[in-house]
Amino acid sequence: MELKNIFKFNGGVHPNENKSLSSSLPIARLPIPKTLVLPLRQHVGHVAKLKVKVGDQVLKGQIIAEADGNISAAIHAPTSGTILKISEEIIPHPSGLPDFCVTIESDLKDKWIEKKPIAWKKLDSAALIEAISSSGIVGLGGAVFPSHMKLKVNQNQSIETLVINAAECEPFITCDDMFMRETADEIIQGTLIAQTILQAKQCVIGIEDNKIEAYQALKKAAQKTSIEIKIVPTLYPSGDAKRLIYLLMGIEVPKEKRSVDLGIQVFNVATVAAIYRYLELGEPSISRIVTITGNVQNPQNYEALFGTPLSELIEAAGGKLNKTQKFIMGGPMMGFDLPSINVPVTKAMNCVIESSPELFPSPKPVMPCIRCARCADACPVNLQPQELYWFSKSSQLEKAKDYNLFDCIECGCCTYVCPSNIPLVQFYRYAKSEIIAQDKAKEAANTARERNESRLARIEREKKERAEKHAQKALGAQEKNSDDEKKLTIAAAMERVKQTQQENIKN
Repeated sequence: MELKNIFKFNGGVHPNENKSLSSSLPIARLPIPKTLVLPLRQHVGHVAKLKVKVGDQVLKGQIIAEADGNISAAIHAPTSGTILKISEEIIPHPSGLPDFCVTIESDLKDKWIEKKPIAWKKLDSAALIEAISSSGIVGLGGAVFPSHMKLKVNQNQSIETLVINAAECEPFITCDDMFMRETADEIIQGTLIAQTILQAKQCVIGIEDNKIEAYQALKKAAQKTSIEIKIVPTLYPSGDAKRLIYLLMGIEVPKEKRSVDLGIQVFNVATVAAIYRYLELGEPSISRIVTITGNVQNPQNYEALFGTPLSELIEAAGGKLNKTQKFIMGGPMMGFDLPSINVPVTKAMNCVIESSPELFPSPKPVMPCIRCARCADACPVNLQPQELYWFSKSSQLEKAKDYNLFDCIECGCCTYVCPSNIPLVQFYRYAKSEIIAQDKAKEAANTARERNESRLARIEREKKERAEKHAQKALGAQEKNSDDEKKLTIAAAMERVKQTQQENIKN
């Protein structure tokens, strides 16, 4: 695998990959679980709108919660069964807090609804996007942004290049690697569909040079197409969308813009395959590949239905070994600790690592910053992490913003190379959360002030209106009194004239 025409970005790191642990065995399929727990919030945007109630019978692939608006995604029944309950359950989230979920009791028949493939070649882009909006497909690379919205481009924009992200740069994670090896044809077909919808003039797949088998499978599947497959160096975080765009094309996406503003759209390999399966086979998004690795007996990748208890995947991998300390969802660089193994598989769950002291030793004592600037050398976004650290630590939040704190992608490269063992990313997250909280408080205060000013203006306006009404009423009464007096004077004068005439007649 030869690297050609690659534009290297600043920094990056190459931690121990630990990918061979889970890439020696093919993807396994789990038996249908007895119960599946489906969070209504598995995507970026509005929570899905519930369409079922307790006791309803559902079929595999049936919508149980529909997308609520454009930035939302539908939830489908992963198998047939009965709606057992709708309740708050613990979900795989850094907060560890519960969220509303639908629990399905499987009937073990796995009976599908009537599958309705879509003749996508006969539809225009708008009709296709409308159809895909009911598929429940989101970015399966971890972003979980509704895919139909990424296919929707404003009339003022045009997509020149479709980039397919096959980098999978985080250590331990191999779900995309194994998926590419086994399902390359579906990925290529899904890529061609996405390219057609976007009307992109060209398409390129970026894959790291440590995925030889996946590269060969994709190259074979794409040999009769115009899709270009480019190899990028194995360097974290090459899988970040903006970093991958730069590697492949030498184009730097400015912080205030999105890639689509430059005519580039990016999709994950599993996402385009899901689009293919929905349009060609009529199958909505109901499962994904999950890497179970780390301190387990037999690390492996599994195709798991959404809602499957994580504990069943761990059991399928032979169970946890001794000394397991915690479970990490995602990679070791950007993942987070799970609150429990009794959480369901969701659209965002690409990998779960069972941690042990051997794999993840306890953090070493934090030492003072020595201003070595290794963090700056490793930063792929060309920031000054040491300055951001000082400003964040001392709560000089405006200074942190001036040093482009929000450009930080929290990749963890700075923390990884720090010789003083400072958890730099934690400080940046703290500062970001404080700034966001302050901005929200300021916005709330401004809103309250504007409402109060509006209220005072309304009171003053109503007072003025009342005063004007009283003045007009008084003026009207005065004019009426004046008219009455004139009438009385005229009547009295006429009465005097009448009396004078009568006296003259008598005389």
